[in-house]
Amino acid sequence: MKIKFLNFLLIITSLLGYLEWGNNNHSFIFESEWEILVKLYSNPLSVAHPFVLIPLIGQMLLLITLFQKKTGKVLTITGISLIGILFIFLLIIGVLSVNFKIIAFSLPFLVIGSYTIFCQIKHKKSNSD
Repeated sequence: MKIKFLNFLLIITSLLGYLEWGNNNHSFIFESEWEILVKLYSNPLSVAHPFVLIPLIGQMLLLITLFQKKTGKVLTITGISLIGILFIFLLIIGVLSVNFKIIAFSLPFLVIGSYTIFCQIKHKKSNSD
């Protein structure tokens, strides 16, 4: 049950990532994802980019784990990894550009994701003892 709650938190925090680019352009990931989902039906090729599809697949994997009877470790770790790629890049961008908003909105996912992976590994070791 703890892992399902952590996966739910991961989905929520993955939607709260903050993007900022160019002159006065900014968006939260949930806003960008909404635009992507709308465009997916009207023009699928316009959203066919790895930095769009990979985190979206990761979110879908985490969403699947919420409806499983026993939470899949492989799906959880894979989902965290796929979304984590984007958030690590966002953190690097935030640090290099000294943008505290990007850093602040990237850290919750990375911290909860790291803790979830730690719990999964710890749970695996305790089961093998």
